Amino acid sequence: MNLEILNKIIKAYDIRGLVDDELSVDFAFALGIAFAKFIEREREPATVVVGEDMRPSSPDLATAFSDGVTSQGLDVIRIGLSSTDQLYFASGHLNLPGAMFTASHNPAAYNGVKLCKSGAKPIGQDSGLLWIKDQIVGSLQEGFPIPNRPVGKETQRNLLPEYVSFLFSLFGKNTFNESFKGRPLKIAIDAGNGMGGHTAPAVMQKINAQVDGIYFDLDGTFPNHEANPIDAKNLVDLQKLVIDKSADIGLAFDGDADRCFLVDEKGALVSPSALTALIAERELKKSPGSHVIYNLICSRAVPDVIMDNGGIPLRSRVGHSYIKKMMAENEAVFGGEHSGHFYFRDFWCADSGMLAALHAIAALLETQTPLSELMLKYNKYFLSGEINTQVSDPLTTIAQIREQFSDPAVTGSKEPTRFDDLDGLTVSTTDWSFNVRPSNTEPLLRLNVEARSESEMLRLQELVLRLMTNR
Repeated sequence: MNLEILNKIIKAYDIRGLVDDELSVDFAFALGIAFAKFIEREREPATVVVGEDMRPSSPDLATAFSDGVTSQGLDVIRIGLSSTDQLYFASGHLNLPGAMFTASHNPAAYNGVKLCKSGAKPIGQDSGLLWIKDQIVGSLQEGFPIPNRPVGKETQRNLLPEYVSFLFSLFGKNTFNESFKGRPLKIAIDAGNGMGGHTAPAVMQKINAQVDGIYFDLDGTFPNHEANPIDAKNLVDLQKLVIDKSADIGLAFDGDADRCFLVDEKGALVSPSALTALIAERELKKSPGSHVIYNLICSRAVPDVIMDNGGIPLRSRVGHSYIKKMMAENEAVFGGEHSGHFYFRDFWCADSGMLAALHAIAALLETQTPLSELMLKYNKYFLSGEINTQVSDPLTTIAQIREQFSDPAVTGSKEPTRFDDLDGLTVSTTDWSFNVRPSNTEPLLRLNVEARSESEMLRLQELVLRLMTNR
């Protein structure tokens, strides 16, 4: 372990790396020491709650981390196997700082850590990760110093029942007892061999529904497909299950189950932007006039729906630390990202894929409307989805795109083109918009295009990709 590796694995919002080569038990122990120092520096409670996913390396890494924390005289509560949002629940419910061992949707060779302060408040590079990294460097140089005080205690606690009860407490008492068109709702679930296989059974047994699931076995080698539902190829099995079982809704969770993606009763994919708009509308009915956060690659339908329902839309950069910060600063009731992350004020401003899924299920039961019809009003625009392109110099390429789109002959628009630098470059007119932004870790540009017509969306997509690749 050296500074080059630390710089590589400590990302903007969390820690991720290859197991053993980059993320070892020695690193986890040093991280535990550094995190203990950090929470003492921040005057946080002197107990850390620790969760872990189903990856083979997670138990050993979590144990080493716990040993590091307790070596500094602090206590640890191990909640065992958990989804990331279950860890956030534990942090909020117990008002304790937390650590979740997971690499989310990354392949099996990876693992990682998501850290938070008490109340599930996020820790990113600017809010503690860089300080923690410096402490790890110091620990390595000093040989893991142990303070002259008693070692802390490690205890075990199962919080799954309390997590489930809390989720249902956020809805009306009889919301999930209703039938759907005179019969139990039919729900299809692909847990992707991730932590949805742990939380979904406990949640679904409290709903009046017939549930058909695949890949519920917890297996961090991901033998069936990557636990990354933002990639459409990983949703093919769920689409087939929905059709085969005549399901009313399909749910797909990523590896740590903090994200949820939907498939409608026809087997079609539901845009996460549309789900953001649906949940925003529901939350604004409970809290009229509230702020709602959406990130800049969400569909324009999202701010439209927020304003139509009396809310105040606030646009954010991509990334959970930005959204959580804006939610706290503006007392926002809800926040959504096009990547499938959904944040709730009533859930300590943290994200929960399961809570988003429950909102979709509740909307079906309340409206008695097929999901495809229910989502129509939230799909007013055509979206490209995120397209990643490798470029040698992302910033220069963005500058060239700005220059080209300053020319009306290139845009094909009679009105002036608007430019926005909030996160990468957003270029827009009344009828279309696109965003290009660089990856934090790779020489990639990420492109998202939206337009009122599919033909216009495809035209812009082709034009921008041609500029990005110099074709």
